[in-house]
Amino acid sequence: MKSLMVQGTSSGAGKTTLVAALCRIFSDKGYSVAPFKSQNMSNFAYVTPEFEISRAQALQAIGSRCKITPDLNPILLKPVGNYNSIVYLNGKRYKKMHAKEYYEKFVNNKGITTATKSLKKLQKNYDLVILEGAGSPAEINLQKFDIANMQIAAKANASVLLISDIDKGGSFASLVGTMALIEKKYQKLVKGFIFNKFRGDLEVLKPGFRKLKKITHIPVMGTIPLMNLDLPEEDSLNANPVEMKWTKKNILKIDNELNKLAKIVNSNLDIKSIERLLQ
Repeated sequence: MKSLMVQGTSSGAGKTTLVAALCRIFSDKGYSVAPFKSQNMSNFAYVTPEFEISRAQALQAIGSRCKITPDLNPILLKPVGNYNSIVYLNGKRYKKMHAKEYYEKFVNNKGITTATKSLKKLQKNYDLVILEGAGSPAEINLQKFDIANMQIAAKANASVLLISDIDKGGSFASLVGTMALIEKKYQKLVKGFIFNKFRGDLEVLKPGFRKLKKITHIPVMGTIPLMNLDLPEEDSLNANPVEMKWTKKNILKIDNELNKLAKIVNSNLDIKSIERLLQ
């Protein structure tokens, strides 16, 4: 039983895509792999007559070649406006909640219990669980309510990779600042940095990598180039997602895109070092 987690310095950093790529890479290496995200906020779901989960985890499951089940995303929040969301637990509609009720009464009780139960089930049944965080682990106003990042990483005994979108700018500051704001008891879980959506000469970045390691004592595990992918987007910042049908044709299309993605990520990340974190 091994676990790896991808967290980001912000929403839209590339967590979902990187987890999907790593799921395919490690599946190709012979691991039985499952993705996991304890809590996801999205109005775009993978829907069956029995359950609903975020379509991001369904896409990652295709990358993993594992069965799509509610345990992959035990808490789904569907925003309905005015700080209210419809909460789904284990794929079933639970209740409508205001953000205040969700944070103060739910997350550290029924929320973390539900998420941990699903996580443990996956860890029991798969060689490797690759977790995805939510937003940023450095939201210091919400850290005590955050069951999607460091708290769940600790429960999974997962090594954390921290990804940042360099195309937006400010990645070095974002990585250093995130590490400074993570609670000290969790800082040791972060084992590597990844720069995403890079375009340009990699040699220009390397002096920054050395300074970053000197400041944080954490290595850069790779730089993923900016690329065009024909994969369903989440309804997060700056995304324009569209509905999709989970037909055999569309799933095959996703599968082919995941193979392309995995090939690019595999050639730009230090996968051997990442794999050593699992030993």
